[in-house]
Amino acid sequence: MRPQPLIAVSDVEASSRWYQQLLGCRSAHGGTEYERLISGDALILQLHRWDIEHHHGPIGDPDIRPYGNGVLLWFEVDDIDAAVARGERMKAQVLMPRHRNPPSGDGGGPSGGSSAQAPARQQRPGPRPGAFGSGPQT
Repeated sequence: MRPQPLIAVSDVEASSRWYQQLLGCRSAHGGTEYERLISGDALILQLHRWDIEHHHGPIGDPDIRPYGNGVLLWFEVDDIDAAVARGERMKAQVLMPRHRNPPSGDGGGPSGGSSAQAPARQQRPGPRPGAFGSGPQT
């Protein structure tokens, strides 16, 4: 099984650029309606424009807020310091300081370690990711 995270956004191209810059990923599709972002050969995120129904119908209602309430997209990166530096260059607003987040249980996750987090929010205009781990709220 492989996760296929998809979030609805108002501006696919701006959201794609933001995530590519922050996460160091790349486009595997491109376009104004839909995007696939990959790291290496692995899909990490799909972006879909709110008002495009394609063959599946609407993804969500852009008039219902807050966007993403109860949703957290968590990205594990190889170099958290580099990701934080990219966020700072992007003028992302830090919501809480970077900290270690040990997994529940014996303190060792699949890799036997902890993860560092540095939640941030992009300032307007453009997509507004709620944290390095949450998706755009556009």
